[in-house]
Amino acid sequence: MFKGFENKRIATSGAEINLRVGGHGPPLLLLHGYPQTHAMWHRIAPQLAEQFTVVVPDLRSYGDSSKPPTTDDHLPYSKREMAKDQVEAMAALGFDRFNLAGHDRGGRVAYRTALDHPACIERLATLDIVPTLEQFERMGVAGGRSSYHWYFLVQPAPFPERLIGADPDYFLSHTLESWCDTEAAFAPEALAEYLRCFREPETIHATCEDYRAGIGVDCEFDAADREAGNKIACPMLALWGEAGRPHKRRNVLEIWQGWADNVRGQGLPCGHFLPEEAPAETLSVLTDFFAS
Repeated sequence: MFKGFENKRIATSGAEINLRVGGHGPPLLLLHGYPQTHAMWHRIAPQLAEQFTVVVPDLRSYGDSSKPPTTDDHLPYSKREMAKDQVEAMAALGFDRFNLAGHDRGGRVAYRTALDHPACIERLATLDIVPTLEQFERMGVAGGRSSYHWYFLVQPAPFPERLIGADPDYFLSHTLESWCDTEAAFAPEALAEYLRCFREPETIHATCEDYRAGIGVDCEFDAADREAGNKIACPMLALWGEAGRPHKRRNVLEIWQGWADNVRGQGLPCGHFLPEEAPAETLSVLTDFFAS
C-alpha cells in the first residue's frame, strides 16, 4: 500500500512509534483515527509524497506502535502525551517544524500538538472532528445515540475490553460500516491490516484507554486552554464529511473559529472516512492547503 516508503520504529520518551516515510519536499505528518492504523492514508499518501516528505505513523496504542502501561488518570493515553510522541518522532527524522493533518482521534492529537507545540506546526488540518470538550458539550441525544462508543469505551476495565474481545472482527467491521457512507470504501488490504491489529487484546485495551483519557484529562486540557484564551496560531483547515452523522457536521467551521486565529473549512461528499471514501477530493484540498 505504501510503495517506495521506508518503515521505521522510533523510540520516544514514552513509547515506540511505528511509522512509514516517503517522498521529498516539506515534511507532512498524517495521523489516523479509531479503530484504524496508518494504513487509512494509503489512497492519498503516495500522491502527497510527490510534493512532500510524508510521515504516516501508528499512534501510541494503535497498530504496531507500543502500548505503554496506564495510570488511574489515563494520562499516558492523553492527546498531550500522543502529541509529544509525534513531535519527538519528527525531530528524530530531522524535522523540527512540519505540516500536520489528523483524522478522528489523530485529529485530536493534531490540534493538541498545535496548542502544546506551536513552534513545531507550519499548517494544521483536522478531518471530521471538533475539539473534544466541544464534542461532549454538544453531543446531546442524537449524538449520544450515534456516538455511543464515546461512552461505552470509557467504562472501567475490563468491561468494554471483554465485550469487544469476544468478537473483535464484528466490532471493528460494524464500527467502520456504520460511520461510512460509501460502498466498498475500504480496500481489502487495508481492512485486513485493521483487523490484524485490532484482534490483539492489548490494542483493544489501549484504544479504550485513549477514550478514557478523552473524557477525562483531554477535556481538562481543552478547558484550561479555552479558559486561558489559548488558540491555534498556525493556518488551519477543517474538513468534514457532508454525509456523516448530522450532529457532527453542524457548525464545524464556526466551532473551530473559536479555537483558531486563522481557519477555513469545507465539507466533502462522503461519510466519516474522508481519505478512503473521497480520496480524490481529500487529496486535492489537502494538497492545495499545504502547498500554499
